[in-house]
Amino acid sequence: MDIPEELATDDSELKTGERLRALRESRGLSRPVLAGMCGRGPDWLKKIETGERELTSHPLLLRLAAALQVADLSVITGTDTPAAAATAVPLGRLSHPGMPDIWSAVMTRSLVPAASGPADPASLQGRVDQTWRMWHTSTHNRTEVGALLPDLIRDGEHAVRALDGEQRRRAQVALSDIYRLTGQATAYVAPAELAWVVADRALAAAQAADQPAAIAAASWNLGNILRETSYPEEALRVVEEAAALIRPHLDGAPEDWRGIYGALQLHAAVTFARDGREGDAWRYWKKGDQIAKSLPAGYVHPSTVFGRANVDFHAVSVATDLKKSQKAIGLADDIDPDVMPSVERRARLWVEVARGHLQRGDRTAALHVMQMAQRIGAETVAYTPSARSVAADLWRSAPRALRPEAAALAVKVGIATA
Repeated sequence: MDIPEELATDDSELKTGERLRALRESRGLSRPVLAGMCGRGPDWLKKIETGERELTSHPLLLRLAAALQVADLSVITGTDTPAAAATAVPLGRLSHPGMPDIWSAVMTRSLVPAASGPADPASLQGRVDQTWRMWHTSTHNRTEVGALLPDLIRDGEHAVRALDGEQRRRAQVALSDIYRLTGQATAYVAPAELAWVVADRALAAAQAADQPAAIAAASWNLGNILRETSYPEEALRVVEEAAALIRPHLDGAPEDWRGIYGALQLHAAVTFARDGREGDAWRYWKKGDQIAKSLPAGYVHPSTVFGRANVDFHAVSVATDLKKSQKAIGLADDIDPDVMPSVERRARLWVEVARGHLQRGDRTAALHVMQMAQRIGAETVAYTPSARSVAADLWRSAPRALRPEAAALAVKVGIATA
């Protein structure tokens, strides 16, 4: 982002609080919004901006920089502040205050064994499973999961280094899950280099464990990153190879092995749809549909949430990506969203429906649906580019009578309205 004109020159007269206020206002952020992104209240930020309180916490300084999309801390503190010298903040397409701690855990991986004993693989996997559940059930999943990830990453790495044999393979599976979860929680907020490191480590750990289901899950994660960075053909190759790897093991395999296989089919369906390849998109969606029918009615894969409801949700996504808005909205009308246990996935469904309404030019319906999505999953909407794009479109072009509501939505999503 651009630096405000008043900060573009080396003005040593400006204090930290004055710099913060100028940066915040230039981003169109209110005090409550910026303070909330740092896990603090608006009074805390007001006292810093007015000079009543000094900003002495380096972690909080990093969180403010990430939230304001400032890569150089000296822009906030002034060039004469020693703590700010040569300090850069890693930034993704969006910002989240938890990113610096996750960056540190991933990018400063220790090669020296820790003094404490390694985590028990079963206990480690239990913590990972619990964190996945938090990801799918919390309305502030990035913040809550992001707070747990640094310790999980370090404990997983330590277990893999310290254990051997079957215990080490189980730890590798848990570590692969940890890095997959990291990829989900930092999507769009992680710098490109971290996103690729995380995806590669998830796949490498799964391959070291020699466990087909873990390899397939890590490939599903890598496919997401490839697709979102405009490499659709590479994404398809990865998920198709993973599906071919796990396919021979499906007979008699645990339900979750078929669950991840089904998730790979839906991944391919959406990738084809975004490329405008309608026949291929629906062909792969039907493969996922058949897998869902072969599983118990209430089955849900723990991380991808593949199951009957997710197959139906993906039908809406495929239709929307193919610009078949009437079909997408009709499909959504037949869905009971409450059968989906994932808050994150329910919010994304309504974003897809809002996109469909926008394709038809119905901004009133799109605004109503986006308000629902934001209430269901605040951080899902705030940190998903497609959702932010819909909110920005509504803010710019909502009917006159609905502009106050569209502006309020834009503020909640974190889009500047000033």
